[in-house]
Amino acid sequence: MERNFTGPDEYQKHFMPKDYLATYYSFECGSSSETEMVKFNLQCLHQTFGPGGLRGKTLIDVGSGPTIYQVLAACEAFSDITLSDFTDRNREELQKWLSKDPGAFDWTLVLKFACELEGNSSRWQEKAEKLRATVKRVLKCDVNMSNPLAPVELPPMDCVLTLLAMECACSSLAAYRAALCNLASLLKPGGHLVTSITLQLSHYMVGKREFSCVSLTKEEVEQAILDAGLDIEQLLHSAQSYSTTTAPNKGICFIVARKRLGP
Repeated sequence: MERNFTGPDEYQKHFMPKDYLATYYSFECGSSSETEMVKFNLQCLHQTFGPGGLRGKTLIDVGSGPTIYQVLAACEAFSDITLSDFTDRNREELQKWLSKDPGAFDWTLVLKFACELEGNSSRWQEKAEKLRATVKRVLKCDVNMSNPLAPVELPPMDCVLTLLAMECACSSLAAYRAALCNLASLLKPGGHLVTSITLQLSHYMVGKREFSCVSLTKEEVEQAILDAGLDIEQLLHSAQSYSTTTAPNKGICFIVARKRLGP
C-alpha cells in the first residue's frame, strides 16, 4: 500500500458515519456542491434503472458506506438487493435505517427528490418501505479481495453497483484495476456494472479527518473497465464537483458497463 494512504484499520477506527452524512448528505443547504452531487447521481440512477432501463432480480451495492440513496431507483427494478461496506459502523448505520431506529439518519428530503424524478414526490414513504423490503442483507466487503464478500459467497449477480467508493478503497491505479476485476467476478456474464467515480480526487474530509483517494482520470477509468472484461454501454462525464474544502475533485464519471459473455 502506498505510504500515507488511509488504510482499512484507519477506516475502521476513525470513519464516523454521522460526520460523513452531515457533510455530504444534509440536502438542506440549497444548491451546495454536495447537494448538487447527490442530485446528479440520483438523476443518473433514475435514467439507468427507471422505465426502459436495467432490470433483473439480484443487485449488490458495493461500498454502500452509511447511505441508502444510491439504491432508491434500483429497488423498483430489482427484487433482491444486497448492501455492503467494509466498516462496522457504516453497516450498523445502514441497519439502523432499515429497522427504523429513531437514531437513524433522516433521508426524507432525498427520498422526496428521488420520487419527484419518478413523477410523484408524495410517495416517498412508500418508496422507503419498498426499499426496506427489497434489501435482503447487509454484508462486509473489501474490494481488494478476490472475493470482495469473503467468506460469504453469493450466486453471480445481475448487477453490481458502486458509487463514489472505489477511489477511496484503492491505493493506486493498479489496485483500482485489480478491484474492478474482483467486482466483475461477482457478475453473471451479460450482467451490468453501474459505477460513479470522482475524478482526480486525492482526498476527502470527514469531520476534521482526511481520508486518501486514488486520483483517476476518465481515460484510466475507461481502460480499467474494458480490461476487466466489460463493455461500456453508457458514459457520462460531468464537470460536477464537490466543495474544494471537502473533496477537491475535477469532475465525475458515471458509467454503465456490461460483462462480456465469453473470452
